[in-house]
Amino acid sequence: MPNDNEQDQQLEHARTLIKMGQPEQDEWALSRDAEALPYRRPVIVPLALWRQHAGEEGLAPWLPSDTELDDTLAEELTAAPLVAIDFPAFTDGRGYTLARLLRERYGYGREVRAIGDVLVDQLFYMTRCGFDALALREDQQLEDAMRALGAFSVSYQPAVDVGEALFERRLREKGHA
Repeated sequence: MPNDNEQDQQLEHARTLIKMGQPEQDEWALSRDAEALPYRRPVIVPLALWRQHAGEEGLAPWLPSDTELDDTLAEELTAAPLVAIDFPAFTDGRGYTLARLLRERYGYGREVRAIGDVLVDQLFYMTRCGFDALALREDQQLEDAMRALGAFSVSYQPAVDVGEALFERRLREKGHA
């Protein structure tokens, strides 16, 4: 069994975190180990481990992309200081749905963080679906990420970040709605 130092060395630390559109130093470590609770806090741990240690400070869950989000789980997650959603591959879009459900259906108001295979090309769409924290994959550059987040000033379709379609906003602004 690893000692505390060995266990803490196995934790992942986000090289780059963008929170609410701004670069930020990440205070949270990430543990992929579902067996042992790390000594270091604060730490994001697998959902099953978080559930076993419910109520302990400095712990937050990460959800695999295949998580079945239901009323019971959503209620449990209200106790979490943040919820991280894992993208095992950039081609796996299920995390977008989880974020949108957390925000729109269940009204989760705390941090929703994208972790895993998070690429610059996805960031704008992640924020539209309800992610407010983005832990970039190690090979992604902060400068590119910030440019990507600012690439679009207007969106046509409604989403979590803007609840009205562009035509609805324009009609309302002209007093027709």
